[in-house]
Amino acid sequence: MGGIGSAALESLRGALRGQVLAPGDPGYDEARVIYNAMIDRRPAAIAGCVDVADVRTVIAFAQDTGVDLAVRGGGHSGPGLCVADGALTLDLAPMRWADVSPRTSTVRVGGGSLLGDLDHAAHTFGLATPAGIVSTTGVGGLTLGGGHGHLTRRYGLTIDNLLSADVVLADGTFVTASEEEHPDLFWALRGGGGNFGVVTSFTFRLHPVDTVGVALTVWPVDRTREVLQWYREFLPSAPTELTGFYALLAVPPGPPFPEAIHGRKMCGVVWCYTGDLAGDRLEKVLTVVNAPGPPAFHFTAPMPYPALQSLFDDLMPTGLQWYWRGDFFDAVCDDAIAVHEKYGQNLPTGLSTMHLYPVDGAAHRVAADETAWAYRNAMWSGVIAGIDPDPANADLVRQWCVDYWTDLHPYSMGGAYINFLGEEESADRVRGTYRDHFDRLAAVKRTYDPGNFFHANQNIPPAAP
Repeated sequence: MGGIGSAALESLRGALRGQVLAPGDPGYDEARVIYNAMIDRRPAAIAGCVDVADVRTVIAFAQDTGVDLAVRGGGHSGPGLCVADGALTLDLAPMRWADVSPRTSTVRVGGGSLLGDLDHAAHTFGLATPAGIVSTTGVGGLTLGGGHGHLTRRYGLTIDNLLSADVVLADGTFVTASEEEHPDLFWALRGGGGNFGVVTSFTFRLHPVDTVGVALTVWPVDRTREVLQWYREFLPSAPTELTGFYALLAVPPGPPFPEAIHGRKMCGVVWCYTGDLAGDRLEKVLTVVNAPGPPAFHFTAPMPYPALQSLFDDLMPTGLQWYWRGDFFDAVCDDAIAVHEKYGQNLPTGLSTMHLYPVDGAAHRVAADETAWAYRNAMWSGVIAGIDPDPANADLVRQWCVDYWTDLHPYSMGGAYINFLGEEESADRVRGTYRDHFDRLAAVKRTYDPGNFFHANQNIPPAAP
């Protein structure tokens, strides 16, 4: 049982409404599984929390026993920071709910909720908020890292739409952080990761989003230079109702792609249009895709927004081998394009990919010091992901990702979206990601977690007294 004795474990079980699982218990091996199958760790126990009382009890238990604590929301942490060998996992998965107020266009979401829970609850009222591109992603981890997605150019980052958060601190205190209450903590939560406490609920602003225009456009990978040169100029000048993330990929073997291009290496753009869809408006908006040369395939369709959010769920299920690294970019120069050409032509597996997510538009209208997110002048958040179902290919996809990132990094802004950092990346890399916000974050950390109790994260140590 690692660092937890049997008597202590039984005491914890008796104190919680949620289930506590330890090695050897039925369901333990299933419960320790996270999205990234490259992570295979054995916590001393996994404590499911059904409410704030359970969260406070688990934190107090970890403080009293001295066992390390890791916090799990949706379990999408790339480096697996939500589980640790011999530690206690505080699992928020039982706290999956979303309560929409259509009158105020807001939604309050439980700390263990997934993006699909949020999207489902909001969509019935024709509402949504910017949050990711995969519906199985946890709301908590995505939000605390900053959050970007299909709606970012029009409505900002996820944190730009966060109105308040309920938080249990390291000493068990329960607070609500907002612009009016604990504004220093609220500032830090908007991009500072899981350093400051366990967020048991989030309240977001919602926007009118119902049916959106979706398009998938792909060109042969040997057109990467022409397509990227066009994309880097076109998208920043496009109206914010239109967004599209650029990708290098092998075409998935299924609809809507024709069988003739299944498995072929391509470059492409996944488009989302939130403007007027009357008539053939979407097709007219996207006639521009012919500018870099005729695509190999171009698909357009109106979709309910949750359908777009879940479009890649089946392609990227839990249980794949993942290794990723990221960077921010304020430009895509020709030398960077040459790197993309090289590695796009050498995708190591059918699921390995590279994405450039636009983070301009509405995200640029938020002041640089308004949130902990430190790259308001970035144009794209890039991620390189080596992915495969076969554990035998783990080293292959990892090395491709590292080599690609090493060659591309000199053309970046230096830092990355915190959720795209790997566990092995240095403390200097974390500091670089927060730029001159780091010292302010460390000061907030000293106020709310002076003992660095919450350290199973991309850690920001508390400032010295």
